[in-house]
Amino acid sequence: MAPPPRRLLLVLFGFLAAAALATLAVAVYEDQVGLADWHQKYIGKVKQAVYHSQKSGRRRVVVLTEENVIASLDLRSGDIFWRHVIEKNDPIDQLSLSLGKYVVTLSSGGSILRAWNLPDGQMIWETNMQTSTESKSLLHVLSNNKVPKDNLVLVSAGQWIYAVSSIDGVISWGKEFTLDGLEIKQVVQSPENDIVYVVGIAGSSKLAVYQLNAKTGEIVKDTQESLPGGLCGETLLSSHNMLVALDETRSALYIVEFKGESISYNKVQISDFVQDLSGTVKLLPLMSNGIIALQSSSTVFLLKLQGLNRLEVIHSFDRPAAVSDALTITEKDEAFAVVQHVGSQIEFIVKVTSDVSNEIIREKVNIDQHRGSVEKVFLNNYVRTDKSHGFRALVVMEDHSILLIQQGAVVWSREDGLASIVDVMASELPVEKDGVSVADVEHNLFEWLKGHMLKLKGTLMLASVDELAAIQALRVRSSEKNKMTRDHNGFRKLLIVLTKAGKVLALHTGDGRIIWSNLLPSLRASKSGEMSSALRLYQWQVPHHRVMRENPSILVVGRSGADSVAPGVLSILDSYSGEELNSQRFDHSVIQIIPLALKDSSEQRLHLIVDSNSYAHLYPKSPDALNSFIPEMSNIYFYSMDVQKNAIRGYSLQKSSDLNLDDQYCFSTKELWSIIFPSDSERIAISETRKMNEVVHTQAKIIADQDVMYKYLSKNLVFVATVSPKAAGEIGSAAPEEASLVAYLIDAVSGRILHRVTHHGAQGPVHAVVSENWVVYHYFNLRAHRFEIAVIEIYDQSRADNKDVMKLILGKHNLSAPMTSYSRPEVMVKSQSYFFTHSVKAMAVTQTAKGITSKQLLIGTIGDQVLALDKRFLDPRRSVNPTQQEKEEGIIPLTDSLPIIPQSYVTHSLQVEALRGIVSIPAKLESTTLVFTYGVDLFYTRLAPSRTYDSLTDEFSYALLLITIVALVAALFVTWIWSEKKELRDKWR
Repeated sequence: MAPPPRRLLLVLFGFLAAAALATLAVAVYEDQVGLADWHQKYIGKVKQAVYHSQKSGRRRVVVLTEENVIASLDLRSGDIFWRHVIEKNDPIDQLSLSLGKYVVTLSSGGSILRAWNLPDGQMIWETNMQTSTESKSLLHVLSNNKVPKDNLVLVSAGQWIYAVSSIDGVISWGKEFTLDGLEIKQVVQSPENDIVYVVGIAGSSKLAVYQLNAKTGEIVKDTQESLPGGLCGETLLSSHNMLVALDETRSALYIVEFKGESISYNKVQISDFVQDLSGTVKLLPLMSNGIIALQSSSTVFLLKLQGLNRLEVIHSFDRPAAVSDALTITEKDEAFAVVQHVGSQIEFIVKVTSDVSNEIIREKVNIDQHRGSVEKVFLNNYVRTDKSHGFRALVVMEDHSILLIQQGAVVWSREDGLASIVDVMASELPVEKDGVSVADVEHNLFEWLKGHMLKLKGTLMLASVDELAAIQALRVRSSEKNKMTRDHNGFRKLLIVLTKAGKVLALHTGDGRIIWSNLLPSLRASKSGEMSSALRLYQWQVPHHRVMRENPSILVVGRSGADSVAPGVLSILDSYSGEELNSQRFDHSVIQIIPLALKDSSEQRLHLIVDSNSYAHLYPKSPDALNSFIPEMSNIYFYSMDVQKNAIRGYSLQKSSDLNLDDQYCFSTKELWSIIFPSDSERIAISETRKMNEVVHTQAKIIADQDVMYKYLSKNLVFVATVSPKAAGEIGSAAPEEASLVAYLIDAVSGRILHRVTHHGAQGPVHAVVSENWVVYHYFNLRAHRFEIAVIEIYDQSRADNKDVMKLILGKHNLSAPMTSYSRPEVMVKSQSYFFTHSVKAMAVTQTAKGITSKQLLIGTIGDQVLALDKRFLDPRRSVNPTQQEKEEGIIPLTDSLPIIPQSYVTHSLQVEALRGIVSIPAKLESTTLVFTYGVDLFYTRLAPSRTYDSLTDEFSYALLLITIVALVAALFVTWIWSEKKELRDKWR
């Protein structure tokens, strides 16, 4: 059956549009990748590590991170052999090695077990199991069962335990315990036989220990006992007859002994043998030869278990310390490591459990002080040439970085805190100084001679490996794009990033190297163990005029705790050096941060911080800032969104009338308007506004018939999208008749709804971006079973009278009249929606210095790539049959879907794993914008949406231009001589 003519016409127009606009795709050749962009791979904060250091094959460590990444790292260099970034909806709980060639992972609350090939990371098999996902899952690989070629993997969660073959993933047996409310806490294998001990807690006080046959899963022995006072859930089983558990209040230990069919226990108060205990007590997973470890907020205690009634402290570490699990080094002995801070160093100590008083190793290692304290340590041993045991340790630091320590030195380090970036901003580099000292000239001359000698040795193939590395480093330093000064095009900048750990780092846009880093003391964990949280980065000071000699500075705002009502913290850093200039801990919370357009006399930008009591606090707290703020206070409005109450509210500021507040920098807020969405039909999904620093080149848009449309350019425009409650879940969770999406354009000053449109049969997730006078948002259409992108453009009709040329000549126009949100605006709205192939993770729009260059949408796709889509594809004025005038204007024929041009991928063939955000930064060159994408990976590039119309390309042949000029000058000289000779001959005739 032939397709309808309209459908055929749409398809034809789609091909024509793609062919006509192929030039919009800015592609690069393969050898150009990496010249103006860079890509860095990370894994995140390590929470579990397993070593594979057999004699055959490359030595590696397999890690599991908080970013849900499994990775295999080279023990010699820290490079990534392979990695897998698993989706967040499938969290990985544990990993282990089996048979020396499989990496076994347990995820989704113990319901999914996978095996990966150790050398290359390919998945071998996957097994699904029925478990209780509400409880913690455990993974244990049996190592000495009677079938050595097929190690069994034990998986437990809730009341279930399974034995799975590590060869093919087949479930050998499964067992569900009948005890109500049982939650399995520990699985221990007996070293003597095929008995597996399973420790569980039912309710809060009943302890159950089962002995199972590892081959069949049959219960050999079942022992249960109710303990008074309850248990917190932390237990340690040392052998088949002794168990230690922490009580519910974390102030006492239960020592439990099993004798035949009976259980004996003793409750010991921790305060009886540990003095000056502070903070929350934790039972560390170290249990060997009767040695256990307790950790408080600032101290780690090593305890010796001597029978049922005696427990004594044999060692304590007062400084912040981390203790590793026990590592078997001989048949009867195990070793463990303790890493602690000693001044500006860390101390690496290895002890054996049979004699804790002796130390196998005690080494002091110098590290960067901006890494914070040690959080975790994973110990590994190796055999030296003299047959003695050597030890190495993988250390996880407070800033989420990892170090490999061996023989008193840091073998390698990885800055994996960059996998958890929460905010990004750009800062200018210093201006290049004209004057040069004699010492600098001598130093540069020496470096020049040294570099040429190294290059000569490299050319003659006489350079060593270290000298070749030095040559490569010299080339990088001498590269124009890597200089530490500004360039005239504005390509060289500092990307200042804030990580989840509270660390601020500055990356050079040239090659992505770290210029400086600072783990802020104000955002580090408190003595009570409460974790702080970093919120946002803001520009604090950009020196001009009188303060031109000062360095620019940035503002970091965070909370002293994870709770939203926790007191806030503020830190000011030098943009060039990362030095902390000032820090302050608030006596109020931080709910909302409002950067203002106002500055004081020292060029410090003013900020309002709104607390949980709806008071607004002005920073910086100085009379100069107050004098700049008070005259403009009546013109400052803001809005807040309460997702829980499903409401948006608008506020103004006024001087506080609260007599209890004797703070002239604190202002009360007055609620001006509120929009409360009906909870039974709408739920707030997203809200977006324009960027404060966005530059708009012109407020008028000339259309095909030479008419003028004036853009509605209010910075108070807020886009809000709501979805029906049944459509608030995952795609497909609601029927098309039950799902709807409503898009609003709201004025943030008056609360007036300027436009409202409903998409029936649509649901989230919703992603949106607002720029100039238009909004683009992405959602899923349940009726069409496809994703869609919709665009709304809003125009100001109150300026329509300005089209009269005579009025413009005579000055009778209102173009210079101030815009106010109090008057009801006359607006005209145009909208359109299109099918889109991909699911979206993030959206942004390109920003340029003057706003002249055409806009492009930067779309982070589900494939973790960034697609640049020209805004002309999202013009709501597109039609199936555009007129000749519309074609001349650049209107593209209408198609039902947006084209995906492969050359339009900004990230080329690379992936930014777990992509979370895209940032566009204007360069000084109007045609170019700088694009930074972050997730677990980082990617940076330069983008020219309308091509580099204001500069010569890198491929431009300057040599050919010079040859052409010389040839023209030579030709001019030759023709001049010929002309002179001809004129002379003419005169002789």
